[in-house]
Amino acid sequence: MDIGLVQVSHISRSFGGHLALDDISFTVARGEILGVIGRSGAGKSSLLRCLGALDRPDTGHIMIEGHDLTALPQSQLIGLRRRIGFVFQHFNLLGSRTVAGNISLPLEIAGVPRARRNARITELLSLVGLSDHGHKWPAQLSGGQKQRVGIARALANAPALLLCDEATSALDPETTTSILDLLARINRELGLTIIMITHEMDVIRRIATHLVILDHGRVVENGPTLDILAAGTQLPVTQALLSETQPRVPPAIRARLVDTDRPGARAVIRLRMGGAAADLPVLSTLGQRFGVDATILAGGTSEIAGQPFADMIVCVGDYSAGIHDFLHGLDPSLKVLGYVPADL
Repeated sequence: MDIGLVQVSHISRSFGGHLALDDISFTVARGEILGVIGRSGAGKSSLLRCLGALDRPDTGHIMIEGHDLTALPQSQLIGLRRRIGFVFQHFNLLGSRTVAGNISLPLEIAGVPRARRNARITELLSLVGLSDHGHKWPAQLSGGQKQRVGIARALANAPALLLCDEATSALDPETTTSILDLLARINRELGLTIIMITHEMDVIRRIATHLVILDHGRVVENGPTLDILAAGTQLPVTQALLSETQPRVPPAIRARLVDTDRPGARAVIRLRMGGAAADLPVLSTLGQRFGVDATILAGGTSEIAGQPFADMIVCVGDYSAGIHDFLHGLDPSLKVLGYVPADL
């Protein structure tokens, strides 16, 4: 039985009396895209350094492909680090080398013969969509192109694990989407395991199949991304991270919300549905089965790691027990946000 490519077991790390990582454990399956998210100071950078064998935890173990990073001597860590690729926020390309030269560098360090290096560079440039850019210098590239070179360089030695450190934070939204699409394609076509360290929940929603949320050096959420984002029981830190990507009641309607139901009032409801439920014609069903009007005030249907996910704020007339039971069956975390006058 495959117990996972990466196993992190009860690791802790302190710096000058500050506990940066506090008894952290999680497993990453082969071919998985794990998103690690947390606010500033949550421990993301410390965790990344330990996962990349750039630092050792004070306690605990990190197993990658069956090898314990915390126990291997430096001489053996050199070879294992070649099984780990790094993609950085600010690209870290060498301005004195061409695009091809930057991709070639890890191959040169590994002692790969020139002919094999050249073939691998050609292959990687095609993979990241830069076949005609090998002769260019980093200064001639856009931010997105630089990150594509960084990804190609990270893949040069065919790693088993790709660590992405805020890989899209320096990019504009359109370029971020293209880089995330590229990483998802690489994951799909190569079966490459990816761990993404980020503070952006939208990045997690787009690409991560599984999610670890850190807070003050501890794991506070760990599981499939869709399950965590669709649940109605998130911890305050999770709710805070989600708030930037969640739909909100329009200000004009929020100003008229009251807590108590009144005759003729319309209920304002938060609905979150994942998987098959997200594709159901909920609003038309409310009209046909219950004879009530329902209007989407904010949100809609999108995807989380390729799976449909609906997150909507809906205004429903005549909110009866039957309607509640129907909606609660689709979304156990169903929440009534308040009531507004019927003439809204």
